[in-house]
Amino acid sequence: MKALVVFDFDHTVVDDNSDTWVVRCVPEQRLPDWLVKTYQKGRWTEYMGRVLSYIGDLGVSEAEMRSLMETIPFTHGMMEVLSFVAQNKDAIDCIIISDSNTVFIDWILRASNVQGAVDRVFTNPAWFDERGRLAVRCFHSHGCAHCPVNLCKRKALEDFLASQLREGVRYRRTVYAGDGGNDLCPAKSLTEGDTVMPRKGYTLDKQLAANARTPSVLKARVVVWSSGLDILKEISSSVK
Repeated sequence: MKALVVFDFDHTVVDDNSDTWVVRCVPEQRLPDWLVKTYQKGRWTEYMGRVLSYIGDLGVSEAEMRSLMETIPFTHGMMEVLSFVAQNKDAIDCIIISDSNTVFIDWILRASNVQGAVDRVFTNPAWFDERGRLAVRCFHSHGCAHCPVNLCKRKALEDFLASQLREGVRYRRTVYAGDGGNDLCPAKSLTEGDTVMPRKGYTLDKQLAANARTPSVLKARVVVWSSGLDILKEISSSVK
């Protein structure tokens, strides 16, 4: 049986937030206060729809946006991780579950020629409309009270595992690497033999440390990472 590696994207695969990186397209590289104030907690994707519409209204072209997004830096060691995964597809499946969007992630992975490492991407669908403006919509609807309205990563992961099982694919272990608060929900769904890898000092790391006081909440082993090389060390054991 293969191992499954699951990555968050922003501040995990890449060392910044792709949704805020795109703001560098606009004059002075900042958004007007009236737009920033439209954000509502838990409704980031809807807010990003307005941000992208604003960027389109400024006349920023697809080519200009893509050129900018391709400059976002990968987290240290992540290129090595993705290269390793790509070279060991017989032993490892890899998916991304992210609150970014399909266009940004595709651009960024292709720019560094590492898209072959990733089997599936679960994120908010995005497309260029008839006016040439980038639009985005929520990934799915769900009933989880702990996650943003557009994406419950636990549901996305569990739905993927269920679909794989229907195809006769069962994984012997899952390694989940992330950094944010929205990675806690899927981390709690992992079982014994799995590993959750929070980025050191980030929100998920702090939340897992708090949950450690109630061991029944978390069954997976916790391995903190600072560099992608820490993740590489963990997943390389999956091909031995």
